[in-house]
Formats: sequence, C-alpha cells, structure tokens
Amino acid sequence: MSNTYSAISQIGIVSGFSDLVHTDFKGEINAMCWHRDLDGNFKEIVDQLCIKENITEVYSEDLLALRLSEKGNKAREIILNDLQLLTDFGASPSLNLLKCYERDDEFDFISTDVYSFHVDRSPIAADTFLCTYHGASTDIISNSQAEQKILIPEIRTKLKELHNGTEEEFENFLKENYFDLHYQPHQNSEPVNLGLGHLWRLAVEHPEQKVLPCIHRAPIENKGEYRLLLIC
Repeated sequence: MSNTYSAISQIGIVSGFSDLVHTDFKGEINAMCWHRDLDGNFKEIVDQLCIKENITEVYSEDLLALRLSEKGNKAREIILNDLQLLTDFGASPSLNLLKCYERDDEFDFISTDVYSFHVDRSPIAADTFLCTYHGASTDIISNSQAEQKILIPEIRTKLKELHNGTEEEFENFLKENYFDLHYQPHQNSEPVNLGLGHLWRLAVEHPEQKVLPCIHRAPIENKGEYRLLLIC
C-alpha cells in the first residue's frame, strides 16, 4: 500500500469497494480512497474512442466494440467492473471522454465552473464517486486551506451590486446561482492531486452530512490529451 495519501488528514484509505462505500466519513475525513495500482493500457482505449463533443459519454457497448491488446483488454475489464460495482450499489456512473469543460466567464471577479474549487450539493444523502483512468486528474483541498468566495468582502460587495433586494433574498440569490459552492484557496494552500486509477468517494453537502463537504476542482487538461473519467 502506497503512503501517498495516508498522511493527509482529510483522506481515508481503504483496500476494497465494500469498504469504500460503507466506511463513514468522520472528523476531518471527507475523501475516501480505494488505492489501486492498475495494470492496464488505458491510453489504448482513449486512442480508439471517438470524441464527438467536448464531453462524450462512453457506454459499455462502446468499450466492448474496441479491438484491444492484452493490456488494453485488462483496462477495459477494470472499467466495466467499476461501472458494474457502482451500478449494483445503486449509483448512476458515467464514463466520460473529455476534451474540456465549459468555462464560466460571465463575471471577472468570480467563477462558477468546475475548474474553480467547489463542493457538490444534493437535496438527499449522496456522495460523489470518481476515478481518472487517463489524463489530468482532479485536485482536492483541505477545508481549512480555503475560504468560501461569497465571504470574501470584495467579492461579496460585487455580488450585492448584482442583486437589489433584502438580505434574505440575497442569500437565496447566492444559492440559486451556485455562488456559495465555490472556494478561494489560501495563498500557501497545498492541493492534493487524486492521481490515476484510484476510485474516490467525496463528501457532498446535504441535510444529513456529518462532515464538511470535500472541496475539489477539475484540472486544466494536458495539451493534446483527452481525459477518461468515471464519475457519479
């Protein structure tokens, strides 16, 4: 077992899928990692897939139609097994071939796209699962190393200029436009990269959540390289 993440207080390390989904978040731990060293050629899969838009969903039948080497076939079996494990658990996993996500450039003082550090929110108890098989991978950051953007005075002032109403209406405005989900890392913060092949479970903000939600962001893609990402 690698010690890459074991010394990071917000990350719990498990050795199998059952532990991944059934181990409770507690204290500072709001990211759970099934740490794996995968033996398969995922680049071979990416090279054979056809991207139709900036984000193309890849289905099991697309994977099964590929003619792969032994290493490529091993990678395909891993992905199909991950999809099946999550589906059997009751999740709705999606395998995406990614060129890039849409950018939010409406305001120059606050961004609400996935390249900004943010948390996920759900009206019901839920977790975010993800695994990057190929390409640049997701970053997370400790909650103590970031500040909610809407609490930064100069940002809050500019947001209030966009909204003419009561304080209560302003708070609803922040939630309705997802401004409250985004965070600014502190100057000397140290984001943690989630790496390749590990299956992660991240805490989501919801009414029953007992820990702080996990702050994360999509990476800037490597030039000329697609990402292959499982997420739900």
